[in-house]
Amino acid sequence: MLYLILGLVALGVIAAIAGYFRNRKLQQMVKDGKISEIPEPKELQSSCNSCGVNELCERDKMMSASCQAIEYYNDEELDNYKGIASNTYDDKAIDEFREVLYTLRQEEIAGWLHSLQLREVNLPDALKDEAFMLVNDKQQ
Repeated sequence: MLYLILGLVALGVIAAIAGYFRNRKLQQMVKDGKISEIPEPKELQSSCNSCGVNELCERDKMMSASCQAIEYYNDEELDNYKGIASNTYDDKAIDEFREVLYTLRQEEIAGWLHSLQLREVNLPDALKDEAFMLVNDKQQ
């Protein structure tokens, strides 16, 4: 436990020293006229394709969901199921979802699932395992 605490303290000291020298270098560059002002930190762009399969992709997808346009996959009729709980679908509704799922190309399935999420349409519980397996097959 002591080693862990000492390691964290040492890491903090190293980070503080690195930050000090970075700021000093940037201030010198401003003074020399190489840059006009100290740049603000920028958020790194994720190389993730937002497939939604792992937790990082899911988090990024949820954070950016409000600013994305909804893409339809010839499934506008599924908007009738907006807000319905995933465990309350009848067999007719499940068949409608299944028909769309199995007419999609494999590379479209993750995007379709994301589209349903943006539209607040819950995928029936009966199809979740199937959809997950199809997305995983694409990734392998």
